[in-house]
Amino acid sequence: MDVSDSASISSGIAERYATAVFGIVKEAGELPTLEANLDDLSAALNDSADLRDLLVNPVYSRDAQGAAIGSIADKMGLMPALNNALRLMASKRRLFVVPQMVTRLREMIATEKGEVTAEVTSATALTDAQTAQLAKTLSANVGKDVKINATVDESLIGGLVVKVGSKMIDTSIRSKLNSLQNAMKEVG
Repeated sequence: MDVSDSASISSGIAERYATAVFGIVKEAGELPTLEANLDDLSAALNDSADLRDLLVNPVYSRDAQGAAIGSIADKMGLMPALNNALRLMASKRRLFVVPQMVTRLREMIATEKGEVTAEVTSATALTDAQTAQLAKTLSANVGKDVKINATVDESLIGGLVVKVGSKMIDTSIRSKLNSLQNAMKEVG
């Protein structure tokens, strides 16, 4: 088994849990609550190395993982469908796919709302006005509401790299410098 096989298996597991949670929550009409819970869970995963370790470290027993993730879910006030899914995942030793499940749930919610997410990387942090203008421009081109997921990469020097679905627009100065460097190599 190579790495791509294990990645494919992980995404398949995450897909199954995400589909189950989404179906239950959609039927109950609680998608906004799920979206808020996913924001909280994502923030916790980003902020806590201990939580990330709990999800992937095989040293913890099923019972220890279940008790810990259950306690965390209770303290965070996660909705019952998500709370129960996390506990089930712990009992099946599947907590390692939680980040992929969160990503897939976000995609499902965005599709349901008619939104698409744009991954935007800029050299400096975008202001709220710039983010709003970029979202408006992308919405006009894509034909759907666009949610911006912005990150900063100072190595771009300037400009933006925008990824929407399978399309990528790279207007960064780093990219232009690389193109110029390649063109100069061909001449010389």
